[in-house]
Amino acid sequence: METAEQLRATEPGEDLFAIKGIHHLEFYVGNAKQAAYYYRRALGFTLRGYLGPETGVKDRASYFVQQGKIRFILTTPLHPDSAIAEHIKMHGDGVRDIAFEVEDAAEAYRITTERGARGVMPPNVSSDHFGEVKTSTIATYGDTVHSFVERGSYSGFFLPNFVERTDDLAEGCGLKHVDHVVGNVDWNKMEETVNFYRDVFGFSRFVSFDDKDISTEYSALRSTVVANSNKWVKFPINEPAEGLKRSQIEEYVQFYKGAGVQHVAMESTNILETIAKMRANGVEFISVPEAYYSDLVERVGAIQEDVAELKALNILVDVDDKGYMLQIFTKPVEDRPTLFFEIIQRRGGESFGKGNFKALFEAIERDQAERGNL
Repeated sequence: METAEQLRATEPGEDLFAIKGIHHLEFYVGNAKQAAYYYRRALGFTLRGYLGPETGVKDRASYFVQQGKIRFILTTPLHPDSAIAEHIKMHGDGVRDIAFEVEDAAEAYRITTERGARGVMPPNVSSDHFGEVKTSTIATYGDTVHSFVERGSYSGFFLPNFVERTDDLAEGCGLKHVDHVVGNVDWNKMEETVNFYRDVFGFSRFVSFDDKDISTEYSALRSTVVANSNKWVKFPINEPAEGLKRSQIEEYVQFYKGAGVQHVAMESTNILETIAKMRANGVEFISVPEAYYSDLVERVGAIQEDVAELKALNILVDVDDKGYMLQIFTKPVEDRPTLFFEIIQRRGGESFGKGNFKALFEAIERDQAERGNL
């Protein structure tokens, strides 16, 4: 069992500027209209807005979908020679931008670039009849970026140039917010990336796992979770470790062609209902052996959920000294074995599923083996 001391930051950490939370994640995709359909039909997101030539933006089309406090922008290029098209050609569909809402986008940009971050877009103001939004952008691992969004002078529903669009296609699946976003980096790059978040943002180490914690018969990885001071923003950073065969991190880096976002963890209000709906919608999840559930109560203690229901849906349970959490991973949602999603429900537990690592990663290895990539 992980103790509170293991889970909480070993360094105090102090945010260098105020971060209100994750404002949105932007995905670069080959066909945003079709992607938006999948996110609505399969994952229960609601279409909220659209940006494109009809709204005055000529180089892209973007669909804004939302569920609870989770906001995704799905963006596709309209010209083959654009930077967005080059990103998709290199990496396939995936997360380009993990955007923060901040009080002052110019100050966030100044502080982070002065502390070593590479600037991508200096402070910029966009506006419409609802007011103005100031944004700026810096680079993080791989080709992933962080935008800073300042919208204190804006009364619109989302961002300038987006127009509201709604339909009745989606039935919500009970997702409420982003719990954490996981980045995969290449060999011996984890510590460098962790130090980036410490030095540039003032984040602290929340918890670390080594290859003794995360290993199977064939492969291993190392992971460190960094977080801001109020723990609303949590980023696990993974790197490969030595093993007999290729790890899931190596497979990701090979197919994504570099470091990037491996998965987004979203918290559910009721994971049993969420997964039942998603399965009915056609979402595929990894599966674990039935033996996992034979001694579940003995391993984790009393839980509110019925073990038979958890077993039927392949939901896993992990416990720490704060409570417990339930989790499950989708299979990759792209043809490349890269991006996937984690659905979790926290009942007090602050862990990241350490007790489930072996079962989870053996399940992932079975899928790797089917693809011929283990």
